[in-house]
Amino acid sequence: MEIIELIENPEIEQNSKLNAAYSQLKNLLSELRKREIPTEILNSINQEIDKVNGFSGSDKELLKQVRNSQSLILSRVKKELNIVPKAHFQTLWMVLGMTTFGIPFGVVFGLTLGNMAFFAIGIPIGLSIGLAIGAGMDKKAQEEGRQLDIEIKA
Repeated sequence: MEIIELIENPEIEQNSKLNAAYSQLKNLLSELRKREIPTEILNSINQEIDKVNGFSGSDKELLKQVRNSQSLILSRVKKELNIVPKAHFQTLWMVLGMTTFGIPFGVVFGLTLGNMAFFAIGIPIGLSIGLAIGAGMDKKAQEEGRQLDIEIKA
C-alpha cells in the first residue's frame, strides 16, 4: 500500500496562504513516501488525504483542513515512528528554554540585583539554552535517520 496523491486544484493557486500550506503538505507526503511506513499508519495518512481531497468548502475552511490534516499526520508519525521534521526539537525547546530556564534566571537576576527590571535578562538566556538543547536533539535525530528532509512552517 502507498500514500495517495493530493488532487491538484487550480483554485488553490489564487490564495497564497492556501497554496503554501498545500505545497508544504505535498512535500511532507513526498518525504513520507521515501520511508517504510506500517500499513496502519498509511491508512490513517490516506484518510487525512481523502479528507483534503474530498473537501468542499471555502478557501478559509480548506486551509484549516489542510493544516489540521498535516498536524495530525505529523503527530502520528512522531508518536508511532519517532520521525520528526527538520528543526522540530529546536522550535520546541526554544519555547521550553525561555519558560523553564529563562524565567527562573530572570527572577534570580532581578532579586540578586534588587531590581525586577532585570527579569527580562533571563528570557534570552533561556532562549539560547533551549536552542542549544533543541539543536543537539535535532542533530541526534538526523544521525539516527529519524529526521524528514522538510522544515514545517506554521
